Amino acid sequence: MPSLSLKQIHKSFGATVALDGVDLELNEGEVHALIGENGAGKSTLMNVIAGSIQPDKGSMEIDGRPYAPANPLDARTHGIALIHQELSLCPHLSVAENVLMGIESSHGSSHWGVIDRESLHARTNEMLQTFHHADIRPERLVGDLSVAARQIVEISRAIAARARIILMDEPTSSLQREDVKHLFALIRKLSAEGISVVYISHFLEEVRQIADRFTVLRDGRRVSTGEIASVSDEELIAKMVGRAHKNLFPSRSRQPGETVLEVQNLASPPLLKNASFTLRRGEILGIAGLMGSGRSPLLRAIFGLDHVESGSIRINNQGGVRGTPAMRLIEGVGYLSEDRKGEGLTLNQSLADNVTVTRLGSCSRLGWLNLSAQRKQTEQLVNALKIKTVSVNQPVGSLSGGNQQKVIVARLLHQNADVLLLDEPTRGIDIGSKAQVYETIADCAARNKAVLMVSSYLPELFGMCDRLGVMSRGRLSAIRPIDEWTPETVLQAAIATTT
Repeated sequence: MPSLSLKQIHKSFGATVALDGVDLELNEGEVHALIGENGAGKSTLMNVIAGSIQPDKGSMEIDGRPYAPANPLDARTHGIALIHQELSLCPHLSVAENVLMGIESSHGSSHWGVIDRESLHARTNEMLQTFHHADIRPERLVGDLSVAARQIVEISRAIAARARIILMDEPTSSLQREDVKHLFALIRKLSAEGISVVYISHFLEEVRQIADRFTVLRDGRRVSTGEIASVSDEELIAKMVGRAHKNLFPSRSRQPGETVLEVQNLASPPLLKNASFTLRRGEILGIAGLMGSGRSPLLRAIFGLDHVESGSIRINNQGGVRGTPAMRLIEGVGYLSEDRKGEGLTLNQSLADNVTVTRLGSCSRLGWLNLSAQRKQTEQLVNALKIKTVSVNQPVGSLSGGNQQKVIVARLLHQNADVLLLDEPTRGIDIGSKAQVYETIADCAARNKAVLMVSSYLPELFGMCDRLGVMSRGRLSAIRPIDEWTPETVLQAAIATTT
């Protein structure tokens, strides 16, 4: 008997059909991969199971008994835990308070309504030891942590709940290689104990490492299910996108032009200690490194989001140390944040507002916004990037995570910046969407724009970049042509005590 059974699950949001009669069976101790393009219905299905969304039709069973959670708390009482793609933590609370929220008393961390901080911190440390991150301390506020660190807190919370069924929606999207290994070891341990896992990922190599069976969703429907060992990657991709897939990374002619960005001895404590490089027109320069190495602070310092203590930044042979985001926009610099939910988008505003906000002058006159021009400009980019939306007036927060990411890319294209600072540009998007984003980045370089790209995904860096540097303990290595690096030498540079 399956641990969890779903039959003919339907869910629509207005005219948009998110789930169209989906069936799914999850066995005890099984790791079941749920794969598909962005907007295929994966996250909606997870939210139905977790009680966050009520289905329009269909039925669910746990161990053969009817299951219809009224809300997420009801689902948790049935042993369901969801690790969200868009993190659902409370930034104003500590790591410990987030990890053990709602279950403090069950772990001896609460007596007569009074929280026992010592017990709370000890229990949290037990959860965090899985990932060996000394900087993620129980007493730290979650809002002070990086996106990757918050991902670890979210995972730890699900583990602490001792759920029987864990739903993981892109759990490794911000994790480094070593953390992924720790997570997979933990999943195997949970599976051996009879705990079932539904695992959503766009990384097929991850799916092969960890999953027993798979289900493919496309346009809200289940199109295939079976043993993961029985299908090739090419077959899976064809099932996901409905067609055979071409080479993921576009071919490029590499003829960089003049230097457009020059960074010398840049420091922005505490994470960024020293970075020097030049970036040329028509070039894609990659930055690798482990979590906390200073990769994101480097881009933030260049864009003027973080305070620069020393060093210089020159754009088109102009500038110095200081700079604000407003100044950088005027100078032709565009920035894509790794935190699309917290920094990248205004979720309650429309696609049109989000896409055009950094260059409203293109659709306004004398301070008045031309809504028709704004709509037409946005629609062109929505069509070019194949963003799934009802209309450009739809709030961005109602889109899937991957489509939200493509909205940020659309904004950079609309801005028409000369220098693009991209921090994890394909985080949480499917293979088909990645190919579109890669094509867009390559096209920008072909049009003499300069691209600086931070990524945790090495195949992406090796497939896209002309040159590469590695951040380690706040210091940037020498920049070398991409063919002078291997995955092994990148990792060696990332964990080196000196660079």
